[in-house]
Amino acid sequence: MPIQSSAETASRPNVGLLGWYAVCTTEYLTKDAIYYFSMFNEPLVIFRDQNYKPKCVKDFCRHRGASFRGGDIKNGEIICPYHGARFTSSSVNGDNETITCTHIVDKAYKNFAKHVNLFQYPCIEKGDYIYIYYSGKAQTRLEDVKINTPVDHIQPEAYGFELEEKEYEQAFIDFKCDWSRIIENHLDILHIFWMHGNSLPGNEVNRKTIKSFNQTVHKDSMHLRSVYTEKDGSKDEFISQIFIPPGRVVIFKGATDKARYIQVLDHIPLSNNRARIIVRHYRAFMKNKLLCKLIMFKQRQLRTFYSIFSEDYLVLQTQTFNEQMGYMKQENIKLLSEDKMIKIFLDWHQNSLETDNPWDLHPTNSNTNKIHQDLLMEYPPANPHHANKIRQFFKYSVTYPMLSLLIIFVTIISLRYGPELISKTLENNILPTIELRN
Repeated sequence: MPIQSSAETASRPNVGLLGWYAVCTTEYLTKDAIYYFSMFNEPLVIFRDQNYKPKCVKDFCRHRGASFRGGDIKNGEIICPYHGARFTSSSVNGDNETITCTHIVDKAYKNFAKHVNLFQYPCIEKGDYIYIYYSGKAQTRLEDVKINTPVDHIQPEAYGFELEEKEYEQAFIDFKCDWSRIIENHLDILHIFWMHGNSLPGNEVNRKTIKSFNQTVHKDSMHLRSVYTEKDGSKDEFISQIFIPPGRVVIFKGATDKARYIQVLDHIPLSNNRARIIVRHYRAFMKNKLLCKLIMFKQRQLRTFYSIFSEDYLVLQTQTFNEQMGYMKQENIKLLSEDKMIKIFLDWHQNSLETDNPWDLHPTNSNTNKIHQDLLMEYPPANPHHANKIRQFFKYSVTYPMLSLLIIFVTIISLRYGPELISKTLENNILPTIELRN
Protein backbone atom coordinates (compact mmCIF):
# COMPACT_ATOMS: atom_id res chain seq x y z
CA MET A 1 0.00 0.00 0.00
CA PRO A 2 1.50 3.38 -0.92
CA ILE A 3 2.32 5.58 2.00
CA GLN A 4 0.48 8.85 1.99
CA SER A 5 2.17 12.14 2.73
CA SER A 6 1.30 14.03 5.87
CA ALA A 7 -0.67 16.57 3.82
CA GLU A 8 -2.97 13.79 2.64
CA THR A 9 -3.60 12.26 6.03
CA ALA A 10 -6.09 12.85 8.80
CA SER A 11 -5.17 13.55 12.42
CA ARG A 12 -6.33 10.09 13.47
CA PRO A 13 -8.21 7.09 12.03
CA ASN A 14 -11.98 7.54 11.93
CA VAL A 15 -12.61 3.89 12.84
CA GLY A 16 -13.62 3.64 16.49
CA LEU A 17 -13.81 0.89 19.10
CA LEU A 18 -16.89 -0.64 17.50
CA GLY A 19 -16.02 -2.59 14.39
CA TRP A 20 -14.37 -5.77 13.07
CA TYR A 21 -12.36 -7.89 15.49
CA ALA A 22 -10.49 -11.14 14.86
CA VAL A 23 -11.69 -13.17 17.85
CA CYS A 24 -10.28 -16.64 17.15
CA THR A 25 -8.60 -18.75 14.50
CA THR A 26 -10.19 -21.51 12.47
CA GLU A 27 -8.53 -24.39 14.30
CA TYR A 28 -10.33 -23.33 17.48
CA LEU A 29 -13.67 -23.72 15.74
CA THR A 30 -14.09 -27.33 14.66
CA LYS A 31 -17.40 -28.79 13.51
CA ASP A 32 -18.79 -29.57 16.96
CA ALA A 33 -16.95 -26.94 19.03
CA ILE A 34 -18.39 -23.99 20.93
CA TYR A 35 -15.93 -21.12 21.35
CA TYR A 36 -16.63 -18.99 24.44
CA PHE A 37 -15.35 -15.45 24.86
CA SER A 38 -16.64 -11.94 25.58
CA MET A 39 -16.41 -8.43 24.18
CA PHE A 40 -16.52 -5.37 26.41
CA ASN A 41 -18.09 -7.51 29.19
CA GLU A 42 -20.72 -9.09 26.92
CA PRO A 43 -20.48 -12.93 26.95
CA LEU A 44 -20.58 -14.44 23.45
CA VAL A 45 -20.17 -17.81 21.76
CA ILE A 46 -19.27 -18.88 18.23
CA PHE A 47 -20.24 -22.15 16.58
CA ARG A 48 -20.57 -23.56 13.08
CA ASP A 49 -24.06 -24.01 11.66
CA GLN A 50 -25.35 -26.80 9.41
CA ASN A 51 -23.49 -25.24 6.47
CA TYR A 52 -20.22 -24.98 8.45
CA LYS A 53 -20.53 -21.20 8.58
CA PRO A 54 -19.44 -19.49 11.81
CA LYS A 55 -22.19 -17.87 13.85
CA CYS A 56 -21.70 -15.52 16.79
CA VAL A 57 -24.52 -15.30 19.34
CA LYS A 58 -24.96 -13.82 22.76
CA ASP A 59 -24.28 -16.48 25.41
CA PHE A 60 -27.87 -16.22 26.52
CA CYS A 61 -30.70 -18.69 25.88
CA ARG A 62 -33.95 -16.83 25.19
CA HIS A 63 -35.99 -19.40 27.13
CA ARG A 64 -34.71 -18.95 30.71
CA GLY A 65 -31.55 -16.90 30.29
CA ALA A 66 -29.09 -19.75 30.83
CA SER A 67 -25.60 -19.86 29.32
CA PHE A 68 -24.77 -22.32 26.56
CA ARG A 69 -21.82 -23.50 28.63
CA GLY A 70 -22.13 -27.24 28.99
CA GLY A 71 -24.34 -27.37 25.90
CA ASP A 72 -23.66 -29.15 22.64
CA ILE A 73 -23.55 -28.82 18.85
CA LYS A 74 -25.40 -31.40 16.75
CA ASN A 75 -25.87 -31.11 13.00
CA GLY A 76 -25.08 -27.41 13.15
CA GLU A 77 -27.60 -26.69 15.93
CA ILE A 78 -26.49 -25.16 19.23
CA ILE A 79 -28.25 -26.83 22.16
CA CYS A 80 -28.93 -25.22 25.52
CA PRO A 81 -28.00 -27.54 28.42
CA TYR A 82 -30.93 -26.37 30.59
CA HIS A 83 -33.97 -27.64 28.66
CA GLY A 84 -32.46 -28.90 25.41
CA ALA A 85 -33.57 -25.92 23.31
CA ARG A 86 -32.12 -26.25 19.80
CA PHE A 87 -31.25 -23.25 17.64
CA THR A 88 -30.33 -23.24 13.96
CA SER A 89 -29.81 -20.75 11.13
CA SER A 90 -33.05 -20.01 9.31
CA SER A 91 -31.31 -19.45 5.98
CA VAL A 92 -27.90 -19.63 4.38
CA ASN A 93 -28.03 -16.39 2.40
CA GLY A 94 -29.16 -12.85 3.04
CA ASP A 95 -28.64 -10.30 5.78
CA ASN A 96 -32.00 -11.11 7.37
CA GLU A 97 -30.80 -14.47 8.62
CA THR A 98 -32.03 -15.46 12.07
CA ILE A 99 -30.95 -18.19 14.48
CA THR A 100 -34.26 -19.71 15.50
CA CYS A 101 -35.34 -22.28 18.08
CA THR A 102 -36.47 -25.46 16.32
CA HIS A 103 -37.20 -27.64 19.33
CA ILE A 104 -37.57 -27.33 23.11
CA VAL A 105 -38.54 -30.07 25.56
CA ASP A 106 -40.85 -31.84 23.08
CA LYS A 107 -42.99 -31.30 19.94
CA ALA A 108 -45.82 -29.72 21.97
CA TYR A 109 -43.84 -26.48 22.07
CA LYS A 110 -43.19 -26.24 18.33
CA ASN A 111 -45.26 -23.08 17.90
CA PHE A 112 -43.50 -21.49 20.87
CA ALA A 113 -40.06 -22.38 19.57
CA LYS A 114 -40.40 -20.85 16.13
CA HIS A 115 -40.86 -17.38 17.62
CA VAL A 116 -37.68 -17.52 19.71
CA ASN A 117 -34.55 -16.10 18.03
CA LEU A 118 -31.07 -15.67 19.48
CA PHE A 119 -29.25 -12.34 19.61
CA GLN A 120 -26.29 -12.35 17.23
CA TYR A 121 -23.50 -10.37 15.59
CA PRO A 122 -22.21 -10.54 12.00
CA CYS A 123 -19.57 -13.26 11.85
CA ILE A 124 -17.39 -14.33 8.92
CA GLU A 125 -14.41 -16.57 8.25
CA LYS A 126 -11.56 -15.10 6.24
CA GLY A 127 -7.90 -16.08 5.91
CA ASP A 128 -7.91 -18.64 8.79
CA TYR A 129 -9.45 -16.08 11.15
CA ILE A 130 -12.96 -15.75 12.56
CA TYR A 131 -14.13 -12.13 12.63
CA ILE A 132 -17.15 -10.54 14.25
CA TYR A 133 -18.50 -7.05 13.75
CA TYR A 134 -19.06 -5.81 17.27
CA SER A 135 -21.65 -3.04 17.37
CA GLY A 136 -22.34 -3.28 21.09
CA LYS A 137 -25.96 -4.33 20.62
CA ALA A 138 -26.70 -7.83 19.38
CA GLN A 139 -29.75 -8.23 17.12
CA THR A 140 -32.01 -11.13 16.22
CA ARG A 141 -31.73 -10.12 12.54
CA LEU A 142 -28.33 -9.36 11.04
CA GLU A 143 -29.82 -6.70 8.77
CA ASP A 144 -30.41 -4.60 11.89
CA VAL A 145 -26.65 -4.42 12.62
CA LYS A 146 -25.17 -1.37 10.90
CA ILE A 147 -21.71 -2.18 9.49
CA ASN A 148 -19.62 0.97 8.97
CA THR A 149 -16.36 -0.52 7.67
CA PRO A 150 -15.49 -3.47 5.41
CA VAL A 151 -13.63 -6.41 6.94
CA ASP A 152 -11.00 -6.26 4.19
CA HIS A 153 -9.46 -3.11 5.67
CA ILE A 154 -7.93 -5.08 8.56
CA GLN A 155 -6.40 -7.83 6.40
CA PRO A 156 -2.55 -7.89 6.34
CA GLU A 157 -2.73 -8.44 2.57
CA ALA A 158 -4.27 -4.98 2.22
CA TYR A 159 -0.99 -3.53 3.48
CA GLY A 160 1.39 -5.28 1.13
CA PHE A 161 2.17 -8.60 2.81
CA GLU A 162 1.18 -11.94 1.31
CA LEU A 163 0.61 -14.63 3.92
CA GLU A 164 0.37 -17.51 1.46
CA GLU A 165 3.15 -20.07 1.65
CA LYS A 166 4.32 -18.65 4.97
CA GLU A 167 4.82 -20.79 8.03
CA TYR A 168 3.70 -19.47 11.39
CA GLU A 169 3.59 -20.04 15.13
CA GLN A 170 0.48 -19.14 17.08
CA ALA A 171 -0.34 -18.41 20.69
CA PHE A 172 -3.41 -17.30 22.67
CA ILE A 173 -2.53 -15.28 25.77
CA ASP A 174 -4.89 -13.61 28.23
CA PHE A 175 -3.89 -10.68 30.40
CA LYS A 176 -5.54 -9.43 33.56
CA CYS A 177 -4.94 -5.79 32.73
CA ASP A 178 -6.27 -2.94 30.63
CA TRP A 179 -6.83 -3.79 26.96
CA SER A 180 -5.58 -0.48 25.58
CA ARG A 181 -2.31 -0.74 27.50
CA ILE A 182 -1.49 -3.98 25.70
CA ILE A 183 -1.96 -2.34 22.29
CA GLU A 184 0.11 0.63 23.43
CA ASN A 185 2.84 -1.81 24.51
CA HIS A 186 2.87 -3.51 21.11
CA LEU A 187 3.14 -0.14 19.37
CA ASP A 188 6.23 0.68 21.42
CA ILE A 189 9.17 -0.65 19.42
CA LEU A 190 11.81 0.88 21.71
CA HIS A 191 10.96 -1.30 24.70
CA ILE A 192 11.48 -4.52 22.72
CA PHE A 193 15.22 -4.02 22.39
CA TRP A 194 15.64 -2.93 25.99
CA MET A 195 13.15 -4.89 28.09
CA HIS A 196 13.29 -8.10 26.07
CA GLY A 197 16.98 -7.88 25.20
CA ASN A 198 17.83 -10.96 27.26
CA SER A 199 14.97 -13.02 25.79
CA LEU A 200 15.99 -12.26 22.22
CA PRO A 201 19.26 -13.24 20.52
CA GLY A 202 22.09 -10.73 20.72
CA ASN A 203 20.95 -8.67 23.71
CA GLU A 204 23.87 -6.24 23.58
CA VAL A 205 23.24 -5.56 19.89
CA ASN A 206 19.55 -5.13 20.61
CA ARG A 207 20.12 -2.48 23.24
CA LYS A 208 22.47 -0.55 21.01
CA THR A 209 19.84 -0.71 18.25
CA ILE A 210 17.56 1.56 20.27
CA LYS A 211 19.60 4.55 19.17
CA SER A 212 20.14 3.50 15.59
CA PHE A 213 17.00 4.40 13.63
CA ASN A 214 14.73 7.21 12.54
CA GLN A 215 10.95 7.03 12.87
CA THR A 216 8.30 8.31 10.48
CA VAL A 217 4.58 8.08 11.23
CA HIS A 218 1.94 8.03 8.49
CA LYS A 219 -1.81 8.38 9.11
CA ASP A 220 -5.01 8.04 7.19
CA SER A 221 -8.67 7.43 7.99
CA MET A 222 -8.21 3.65 8.35
CA HIS A 223 -4.83 3.04 10.03
CA LEU A 224 -1.61 4.32 11.56
CA ARG A 225 1.78 3.28 10.27
CA SER A 226 5.22 3.79 11.81
CA VAL A 227 8.36 3.15 9.74
CA TYR A 228 11.85 2.88 11.19
CA THR A 229 14.98 3.35 9.06
CA GLU A 230 18.66 3.19 9.95
CA LYS A 231 20.31 6.46 11.05
CA ASP A 232 23.28 5.72 8.81
CA GLY A 233 21.40 7.22 5.87
CA SER A 234 19.92 4.02 4.55
CA LYS A 235 16.36 4.35 3.29
CA ASP A 236 15.65 0.65 3.74
CA GLU A 237 12.98 -0.14 6.30
CA PHE A 238 14.47 -1.71 9.42
CA ILE A 239 11.08 -2.43 10.95
CA SER A 240 7.58 -1.08 10.51
CA GLN A 241 4.30 -1.45 12.33
CA ILE A 242 0.68 -0.80 11.47
CA PHE A 243 -2.18 -0.20 13.87
CA ILE A 244 -5.47 -1.14 12.21
CA PRO A 245 -8.37 -0.09 14.44
CA PRO A 246 -9.94 -1.28 16.49
CA GLY A 247 -7.70 -4.11 17.62
CA ARG A 248 -5.08 -5.36 15.14
CA VAL A 249 -1.35 -4.57 15.14
CA VAL A 250 0.92 -5.81 12.34
CA ILE A 251 4.72 -5.68 12.73
CA PHE A 252 7.04 -6.20 9.74
CA LYS A 253 10.75 -7.01 10.01
CA GLY A 254 12.12 -5.23 6.98
CA ALA A 255 10.21 -3.77 4.05
CA THR A 256 6.67 -5.12 3.80
CA ASP A 257 7.21 -6.78 0.43
CA LYS A 258 10.51 -8.40 1.54
CA ALA A 259 9.89 -9.01 5.23
CA ARG A 260 11.53 -12.09 6.74
CA TYR A 261 8.72 -12.26 9.23
CA ILE A 262 5.50 -10.55 10.18
CA GLN A 263 3.68 -10.57 13.51
CA VAL A 264 -0.09 -10.26 13.48
CA LEU A 265 -1.41 -9.39 16.94
CA ASP A 266 -5.15 -9.25 17.59
CA HIS A 267 -6.37 -7.67 20.82
CA ILE A 268 -9.79 -8.67 22.19
CA PRO A 269 -11.27 -6.62 25.05
CA LEU A 270 -12.87 -9.43 27.07
CA SER A 271 -13.97 -7.44 30.10
CA ASN A 272 -12.79 -4.86 32.59
CA ASN A 273 -9.02 -5.34 32.85
CA ARG A 274 -9.10 -8.62 30.97
CA ALA A 275 -7.96 -8.98 27.39
CA ARG A 276 -7.04 -11.78 24.98
CA ILE A 277 -4.19 -11.61 22.50
CA ILE A 278 -3.95 -13.81 19.41
CA VAL A 279 -0.36 -13.87 18.17
CA ARG A 280 0.66 -15.22 14.79
CA HIS A 281 4.31 -15.07 13.83
CA TYR A 282 4.59 -15.60 10.07
CA ARG A 283 8.03 -16.28 8.59
CA ALA A 284 9.63 -16.72 5.20
CA PHE A 285 12.42 -18.97 6.54
CA MET A 286 12.69 -22.36 8.32
CA LYS A 287 9.97 -23.71 6.07
CA ASN A 288 11.21 -27.31 6.10
CA LYS A 289 8.62 -29.00 8.31
CA LEU A 290 10.78 -32.06 9.03
CA LEU A 291 13.70 -29.93 10.17
CA CYS A 292 11.39 -27.79 12.31
CA LYS A 293 10.07 -30.91 14.02
CA LEU A 294 13.53 -32.34 14.61
CA ILE A 295 14.80 -29.19 16.31
CA MET A 296 11.37 -28.38 17.82
CA PHE A 297 11.49 -24.92 16.28
CA LYS A 298 7.86 -24.04 16.89
CA GLN A 299 8.03 -25.06 20.54
CA ARG A 300 11.13 -22.95 21.01
CA GLN A 301 9.40 -19.98 19.40
CA LEU A 302 6.42 -20.39 21.70
CA ARG A 303 8.72 -20.51 24.70
CA THR A 304 10.17 -17.17 23.59
CA PHE A 305 6.64 -15.74 23.15
CA TYR A 306 5.60 -16.71 26.66
CA SER A 307 8.83 -15.39 28.11
CA ILE A 308 8.34 -12.01 26.42
CA PHE A 309 4.68 -11.74 27.43
CA SER A 310 5.52 -12.59 31.03
CA GLU A 311 8.14 -9.81 31.01
CA ASP A 312 5.53 -7.38 29.69
CA TYR A 313 2.91 -8.41 32.21
CA LEU A 314 4.36 -6.72 35.29
CA VAL A 315 4.60 -3.40 33.47
CA LEU A 316 1.09 -3.73 32.06
CA GLN A 317 -0.36 -4.50 35.48
CA THR A 318 1.34 -1.54 37.12
CA GLN A 319 0.24 0.78 34.30
CA THR A 320 -3.33 -0.47 34.76
CA PHE A 321 -3.12 0.22 38.50
CA ASN A 322 -1.68 3.69 37.94
CA GLU A 323 -4.44 4.44 35.45
CA GLN A 324 -7.12 3.41 37.95
CA MET A 325 -5.46 5.53 40.63
CA GLY A 326 -5.64 8.57 38.39
CA TYR A 327 -1.88 8.93 38.02
CA MET A 328 -1.84 8.59 34.20
CA LYS A 329 -3.09 12.11 33.58
CA GLN A 330 -1.87 13.92 30.53
CA GLU A 331 0.11 16.45 32.56
CA ASN A 332 1.93 13.64 34.38
CA ILE A 333 3.06 11.73 31.26
CA LYS A 334 6.11 13.10 29.46
CA LEU A 335 6.39 11.42 26.05
CA LEU A 336 9.60 11.27 24.01
CA SER A 337 9.88 12.34 20.39
CA GLU A 338 10.12 8.61 19.58
CA ASP A 339 6.68 8.12 21.15
CA LYS A 340 4.83 9.63 18.16
CA MET A 341 2.88 6.44 17.53
CA ILE A 342 1.91 6.17 21.18
CA LYS A 343 0.67 9.75 21.32
CA ILE A 344 -1.56 9.33 18.27
CA PHE A 345 -2.90 6.01 19.56
CA LEU A 346 -3.75 7.49 22.97
CA ASP A 347 -5.51 10.37 21.24
CA TRP A 348 -7.47 7.93 19.05
CA HIS A 349 -8.38 5.73 22.02
CA GLN A 350 -9.60 8.58 24.21
CA ASN A 351 -11.68 10.02 21.39
CA SER A 352 -13.17 6.58 20.62
CA LEU A 353 -14.04 5.98 24.26
CA GLU A 354 -15.93 9.26 24.40
CA THR A 355 -17.71 8.59 21.09
CA ASP A 356 -18.58 4.88 21.34
CA ASN A 357 -18.74 4.32 25.13
CA PRO A 358 -18.30 0.53 24.68
CA TRP A 359 -17.74 -0.19 28.38
CA ASP A 360 -21.04 1.47 29.26
CA LEU A 361 -23.05 -0.80 26.96
CA HIS A 362 -22.73 -3.84 29.26
CA PRO A 363 -21.70 -2.59 32.71
CA THR A 364 -20.42 -5.19 35.12
CA ASN A 365 -18.27 -5.59 38.22
CA SER A 366 -15.61 -7.90 39.60
CA ASN A 367 -18.19 -10.41 40.84
CA THR A 368 -19.98 -10.80 37.52
CA ASN A 369 -16.66 -10.98 35.69
CA LYS A 370 -15.68 -14.04 37.70
CA ILE A 371 -18.65 -16.02 36.41
CA HIS A 372 -17.31 -16.09 32.88
CA GLN A 373 -13.74 -14.87 32.75
CA ASP A 374 -12.14 -17.04 35.40
CA LEU A 375 -13.31 -20.06 33.40
CA LEU A 376 -12.21 -18.63 30.07
CA MET A 377 -8.72 -17.35 30.76
CA GLU A 378 -6.07 -18.76 28.39
CA TYR A 379 -2.71 -18.74 30.13
CA PRO A 380 -2.77 -15.71 32.41
CA PRO A 381 0.89 -14.69 32.85
CA ALA A 382 0.09 -14.29 36.56
CA ASN A 383 -0.36 -18.06 36.76
CA PRO A 384 3.11 -19.51 37.42
CA HIS A 385 1.74 -23.04 37.09
CA HIS A 386 1.39 -22.67 33.33
CA ALA A 387 4.81 -21.15 32.96
CA ASN A 388 6.22 -24.10 34.93
CA LYS A 389 4.36 -26.47 32.63
CA ILE A 390 6.12 -24.88 29.64
CA ARG A 391 9.50 -25.28 31.32
CA GLN A 392 8.66 -28.87 32.24
CA PHE A 393 7.64 -29.52 28.62
CA PHE A 394 11.07 -28.53 27.42
CA LYS A 395 12.69 -30.42 30.26
CA TYR A 396 10.92 -33.68 29.58
CA SER A 397 10.08 -33.31 25.89
CA VAL A 398 13.25 -31.64 24.63
CA THR A 399 16.20 -31.81 27.02
CA TYR A 400 15.79 -35.37 28.27
CA PRO A 401 14.94 -36.90 24.86
CA MET A 402 17.91 -35.12 23.25
CA LEU A 403 20.15 -36.37 26.04
CA SER A 404 18.75 -39.89 25.60
CA LEU A 405 19.37 -39.75 21.85
CA LEU A 406 22.95 -38.65 22.53
CA ILE A 407 23.47 -41.55 24.93
CA ILE A 408 21.99 -44.01 22.42
CA PHE A 409 24.21 -42.61 19.65
CA VAL A 410 27.34 -42.90 21.81
CA THR A 411 26.33 -46.44 22.82
CA ILE A 412 25.84 -47.55 19.19
CA ILE A 413 29.19 -46.06 18.17
CA SER A 414 30.85 -47.73 21.13
CA LEU A 415 29.37 -51.15 20.33
CA ARG A 416 30.20 -50.84 16.66
CA TYR A 417 33.72 -49.49 16.85
CA GLY A 418 34.69 -49.97 20.48
CA PRO A 419 36.17 -53.48 20.37
CA GLU A 420 38.24 -52.65 17.28
CA LEU A 421 39.60 -49.49 18.87
CA ILE A 422 40.46 -51.33 22.09
CA SER A 423 42.24 -54.07 20.14
CA LYS A 424 44.34 -51.57 18.18
CA THR A 425 45.19 -49.68 21.33
CA LEU A 426 46.42 -52.83 23.02
CA GLU A 427 48.52 -53.79 19.98
CA ASN A 428 50.19 -50.41 19.85
CA ASN A 429 50.81 -50.16 23.56
CA ILE A 430 51.62 -53.77 24.47
CA LEU A 431 53.94 -54.13 27.51
CA PRO A 432 57.39 -55.64 26.95
CA THR A 433 57.92 -59.21 28.19
CA ILE A 434 60.03 -59.43 31.35
CA GLU A 435 62.21 -62.55 31.60
CA LEU A 436 62.61 -63.78 35.17
CA ARG A 437 65.95 -65.30 36.07
CA ASN A 438 66.84 -67.34 39.07
